[in-house]
Amino acid sequence: MGTCSWPRGEPLMVKYHDKEWGKPVRDDRKIFEFLVLESAQAGLSWLTILRKREGYRRAFANFKPRQVARFSVRDVSKLLKNPNIIRNRLKIEAAINNAQRFLEVKKEFGSFSKYMWSFVKGKPIDGKRKSLSDIPAITKESEALSKDLKRRGFKFLGPTVVYAHMQAVGMANDHVQSCFRYKELKL
Repeated sequence: MGTCSWPRGEPLMVKYHDKEWGKPVRDDRKIFEFLVLESAQAGLSWLTILRKREGYRRAFANFKPRQVARFSVRDVSKLLKNPNIIRNRLKIEAAINNAQRFLEVKKEFGSFSKYMWSFVKGKPIDGKRKSLSDIPAITKESEALSKDLKRRGFKFLGPTVVYAHMQAVGMANDHVQSCFRYKELKL
């Protein structure tokens, strides 16, 4: 049984691929973590973000949206000096804004998970990918979710970032069919 080739033997990427990527996530805190990390990744490599993940965890209150939503201008100034995260003002401010919007969605739907998973009718899309070149950058589902998130005031979550998020949290099983994780996650 093979594996997806994108981790390229990089230990952090292999661990992420083997344990997390594509595994369905329904826990709101974990979903918020991925939203923060995915939006921070825009324009950067995922490996860069994985290397800074612990820094993000510490800087963003262990990804507790209620706490992040209360971050102040002073918190933003501190975060801009933190070498353990991506020091981009727009991305930092987007994470705080998105925490506030996340809580609004959670209140409206009972959980962010319920809202998010409704875009795939509650179950993962089976990508049935034969090779990495078969994996799209966006899908109609990521476009719909991104459009709705934007309408609700979320930032840094365009259709490409949203599709990466959907893959990460298991809304889409885009492991190649020859990968051991494809079969594990299909069960």
